[in-house]
Amino acid sequence: MAGMNAIDLLKQQHKKTTAALEKAHESGAAPAELKKMADELVAHMVIEEHIFYPRVKQLMKSMINESFEEHAVARFELARLLQASGEDKKTRALVLKELLEHHIEEEEKEMFPKVKRDIPAAELDALGVKMHAAFETAVAKGLEAFFQPSRPARRTGTNGATAAHAR
Repeated sequence: MAGMNAIDLLKQQHKKTTAALEKAHESGAAPAELKKMADELVAHMVIEEHIFYPRVKQLMKSMINESFEEHAVARFELARLLQASGEDKKTRALVLKELLEHHIEEEEKEMFPKVKRDIPAAELDALGVKMHAAFETAVAKGLEAFFQPSRPARRTGTNGATAAHAR
């Protein structure tokens, strides 16, 4: 992955993640495989959110805002997948895969061509180097450094109060 421009790096990570989720859906995944995929998926989202998207936001603000929202939903689904077992694990892997495929399709068909057109190749190369290094660091730290998948989500009532306070 070293020496790849930002777009090629992201595309390679997209393929790897969707393949891992396909395997988890089709035949299940060993806990270690699932953890590795989760670490890499979270690291991927981190480098997009902290390095790639801030640069691209100047070109397409609304699409970047949508991408952040899609990442939030992906984190939610990833946490559910990591807590699942049996058939639930396979189903949740499929749901996360389908969610990510939609997100990836928008990035690769709409965002990346515009980025390639509007950002110089040398800058994309430099972004790729920076993103690769940050990705490796984030993977080494693990997904827990960036979000807590085992922490239960707090439900809110229609008035915005948490469930505990709504009673």
